[in-house]
Amino acid sequence: MPEHDPAVESAIDRELALLSPEVRRSPERVGALLHPDFHEFGASGRHWGRAAIIALLAETTDAESPPVVTSRMHGVRLAPDLVHLTFDTEHDGRRAHRSSLWRRTEAGWLLYFHQATPFSEQAR
Repeated sequence: MPEHDPAVESAIDRELALLSPEVRRSPERVGALLHPDFHEFGASGRHWGRAAIIALLAETTDAESPPVVTSRMHGVRLAPDLVHLTFDTEHDGRRAHRSSLWRRTEAGWLLYFHQATPFSEQAR
């Protein structure tokens, strides 16, 4: 795998945008980053569809929301139009291992699937 992969970089940039409070508060901006068939298994164990996650983020994110801190971000291109990202987050005292699949479409790279698994520092 080449060290510099524009597809991986694009997916990382978009993933980080989705974690910013400014984007999370905007249904339009979140929607522009999610694939029409997006779904997620959240850290809560709940299965989320596209419309539900857009609404949840808009409702629960405000200007004073603490930032989501990421670490160990790593990306791999699995196919010409598919990138897999893995990373850890810490937000408001909660930690999660995360996995995202980004698909290239006519609209650009869109988040197709996301999963979050909570963990404690001892489990790491």
